[in-house]
Amino acid sequence: MDKLSSTFAALADPTRRAILARLAEGSATVNELAEPFSISLPAVSRHLKVLEQAELISREAVAQKRRCTLRPENLRDAANWIEDHARFWTESLDRLDSYLDTIDMDTQTGEEAQDDRRSHGNKTGTADEK
Repeated sequence: MDKLSSTFAALADPTRRAILARLAEGSATVNELAEPFSISLPAVSRHLKVLEQAELISREAVAQKRRCTLRPENLRDAANWIEDHARFWTESLDRLDSYLDTIDMDTQTGEEAQDDRRSHGNKTGTADEK
């Protein structure tokens, strides 16, 4: 799996996103990261493994504890990808909106012309009305 795909796959899980949010405040041990969750320590470790494989965190042994640290560079790559696509879609939708406004104006102009023709016909009257 490519780097960007593994980043998005890792971010797909709310527990992993919560872990990343916690690590944005500073490094933490596995036990500290596990505290707010009602899941087992092995389950937290599996989430950490996914984050580590995606290179979103690094883990190092400090004495008998494993300390986790956020690695934001891959998150920046994902953010840049999102930003590029958001810009593309925003510009595309803006162009579509402008085009639809143009069509709406053309439609209104056409309807006004028809109304004018109808009004003009009523003012002069038809042969049947006379």
